[in-house]
Amino acid sequence: MSNTSLFLRTLLINPRMVGAIAPSGPILADLITSEVNPSSGPILELGPGTGVFTEALLARGVRESDLTLVEFSADFAVMLQRRFPDARVLCANAARLGTHIPPEGPLFGCVISGLPLLNMSPKAVVAILDGALSRLREGGALYQFTYGMRCPVPHRLLDRFGFKATLHGWVLRNFPPARVYKIVRRKPLKQSAVGA
Repeated sequence: MSNTSLFLRTLLINPRMVGAIAPSGPILADLITSEVNPSSGPILELGPGTGVFTEALLARGVRESDLTLVEFSADFAVMLQRRFPDARVLCANAARLGTHIPPEGPLFGCVISGLPLLNMSPKAVVAILDGALSRLREGGALYQFTYGMRCPVPHRLLDRFGFKATLHGWVLRNFPPARVYKIVRRKPLKQSAVGA
């Protein structure tokens, strides 16, 4: 089955999981990976889908063996493992990273996220951000795209949990047009806020 056929089938079966009406385009992939280079590895990619961002990471010189791909859809995960045999592909829920990637494991240089955060509950979004950002090296960032007009993480959640989001850029020649945000941890997470 082709990447496009698999994408369309998954979209029809579970549109909220896919969160898009078409696979991301190469211009968006170029923008979301624009600050990545071979020294950025290892890289964590959340919701790689058909692997458009994965291909862009490889084109920037990141070694395939430096990629950890976390994909919820079993069909996409199988396809990704076939396409990128040297990458570590985990068929897992990104909101439960601690179950699949132990905190004592290697730290990532950055996180590239294709997850449809606007389709998720605030609790899931915070779990994803906290799990991903806590596994970053000093100075690392999470790059998240959205089809929305503003950051997919509400300001109240950014402030409450100590995250900072800045607009990294936008792509009008993507279908639909998309924005990319760079999200970093502004301050250490307070223990009392974690369970909120």
